[in-house]
Amino acid sequence: MTKVETAMIMAAGLGKRMRPLTATRPKPLVKVAGKAMIDHCLDKLWEAGVMKVVVNAHYLPDALEAHLQSVNYPFDIRISDERKQLMETGGGLVQAQALIDEDLFFCINSDNLWTDGPTNSLQRLVSRWDDQTMDALLLLVPQTSAHNYKGAGDFKLDDHGRITRRLPNRQAPFIYTGIQLVSKRLLRDAPDGPFSTMKLWERAIAEDRLFGIVHEGDWFEVGSPEAIAPTEALLASV
Repeated sequence: MTKVETAMIMAAGLGKRMRPLTATRPKPLVKVAGKAMIDHCLDKLWEAGVMKVVVNAHYLPDALEAHLQSVNYPFDIRISDERKQLMETGGGLVQAQALIDEDLFFCINSDNLWTDGPTNSLQRLVSRWDDQTMDALLLLVPQTSAHNYKGAGDFKLDDHGRITRRLPNRQAPFIYTGIQLVSKRLLRDAPDGPFSTMKLWERAIAEDRLFGIVHEGDWFEVGSPEAIAPTEALLASV
């Protein structure tokens, strides 16, 4: 079985929707259920067997770095420094790839909160990985399991797990959780400067190399202060 020991946590965003809580701290350090959001991610990565973690930092980076130095896990943590320029999701991945030793790695957004189904969600991604056919494998959640979410969805899945984007002014049944398993092939010939990962995904879709699996647990969008209390209540009930 494929073994994945490296992850990147996307933690460089400005957290504008989370104001005023982000006036004095980066969004990954906002607490939900008594724990910084990035620590929830680190818990999941540790459970999945990850040993090396790359974290990008832009907004209030000193606070984020200090927190990561204090965590009680034996991770090899490396910082991808975006102090000079926020690189967005795609640009952030490209800038960090020199710090990522393996070809295959997890990439997760630092503001993700999720519960697993019968099996560990990250390990499920690994078990479904096919290196011959995939450049990235996304964890998608049905709208019924996406708490606090008010959007129109992101993607559709065909019977083979291939992903297509939602059409304009339409609904899509699945939402991207912010969790994916990525080969460095996805990053080849990438643009310079800041750009969205969607640009890389669109190429992979055109080449039939972007796939998804459906999340078996619950997922929480915690994008604003108002979402924290209901998220905590739901987490306490599962």
